[in-house]
Amino acid sequence: MSGILDVIIIGAGSAGLAALREVRKRTQSFVIINDGPWGTICARVGCMPSKALIEAANTFYHRNTFTEFGIRGADSLTSDIPAVLRRVRRLRDDFVASTVKTTEDLGDRAISGRAHLLGPDRLEVNGQILCARNIIIATGSSPIVPKPWNTLGKPIFTTDTLFEQENLPARMAVVGMGPIGIEMAQALSRLGIDVVGFGGSQTIAGLTDPQVNAVTINLLRREFSLNLGEKAELTAVNDGLRVQAGDSEVVVDGVLAALGRHPNISNLGLETLGVPLDDHGMPPINPNTMQVDDLRVFMVGDANDQAAILHEAADEGHIAGINATRSVPVCFTRRVPLAIVFADPSVAIVGCRYQELDDAKTLIGEVTFDNQGRSRLGQYNKGILRLYAETDSGRLLGAEMCAPAGEHMAHWLALAIDRSLTVPELLRTPFYHPVLEEGLRTALRTLAAQLPAGSESDLASCDAFNSEALD
Repeated sequence: MSGILDVIIIGAGSAGLAALREVRKRTQSFVIINDGPWGTICARVGCMPSKALIEAANTFYHRNTFTEFGIRGADSLTSDIPAVLRRVRRLRDDFVASTVKTTEDLGDRAISGRAHLLGPDRLEVNGQILCARNIIIATGSSPIVPKPWNTLGKPIFTTDTLFEQENLPARMAVVGMGPIGIEMAQALSRLGIDVVGFGGSQTIAGLTDPQVNAVTINLLRREFSLNLGEKAELTAVNDGLRVQAGDSEVVVDGVLAALGRHPNISNLGLETLGVPLDDHGMPPINPNTMQVDDLRVFMVGDANDQAAILHEAADEGHIAGINATRSVPVCFTRRVPLAIVFADPSVAIVGCRYQELDDAKTLIGEVTFDNQGRSRLGQYNKGILRLYAETDSGRLLGAEMCAPAGEHMAHWLALAIDRSLTVPELLRTPFYHPVLEEGLRTALRTLAAQLPAGSESDLASCDAFNSEALD
């Protein structure tokens, strides 16, 4: 391919495909290069197959509530893990196929190969040098596995390999209690696998609010053993793998490494860009333009190690795709931060995290779901939600929660934060009965009680019945 291209996109994951969508609207002078399988991390090994596993696990686990509902025979139900995994792969393959379709019509503008930067305007791939006015780096990420673990000769899984198994070991350790580790440890346990979780920190799932963190840990410990605060060490033994962390020790048949993911920037050639790199080899990136320093180079998605979340990656690809086809990059306002862990109850963080708040300027509202009416009806009455609001204005700032339907309430709260709504304004919205969101209203009311009283003619001041059946 001769001449100078308008845009080269390196990587066909979520961020790369979002960039491609915008680039194609504005120019046909581009190529997209992908190293390895086509199809996004989310569709192949991340969001979609993991949620398929979680749905199966939660469905099977729900049998534990049958007796309370008056339904008999739950003890005869079994989990067919090979069948579960076959369904996961079948669904996964459908999702991957849908992402691959977006590049099928590109012909020689879709290149399979590993790109290596030679400067801010050129690169080498498959022995060919390509030049471009703009380069978008969207190379994605790979699971972190400590090098010594690869020599143990025993099953060490990551989410890149877990879903490919025909069956799973009876005893497993999950090392790393971030979002992926929490989701997979609970799901595997609910499918009937003997699971032990290990986390090097006393906090889990990305939470920073100590009360929400404590409730989440206590709920998870009802389902599987959880060891926190010590680094896990692995040793091969005759009957499996010994996992040690502080005073805790267990022998398992396999280990899921859930230690996070690192950006795929090794041997990419970032040093040829002529800009300073930090201790992790990362160049400076403007989060509002996705531009590397002042170059016509843009770095997006997992590759920039900022937020490994699909909607963020899509946003960054969108921003880069537009800016790579403009003479002057435009600054975008980013969305309200939103992170969800698909545990049960859902863990979610919206807006400002607890650790980011100024205690002197922040009010906190709280609700627990142990006795909340709708959650009791459904046998999911557990968890906590904590809201943060500005002391002077009553404006909602953020929330952390481990709550039933948390994934849905988090979206409602993100909208409220984006619109700079106050606690009284939120309490003026209707809350139908009986719904889980009435629990959210309880938390808002605890905030309202700390603010100046409103007018009697304002429905925001409508108080609780103080009755579980009605609130």
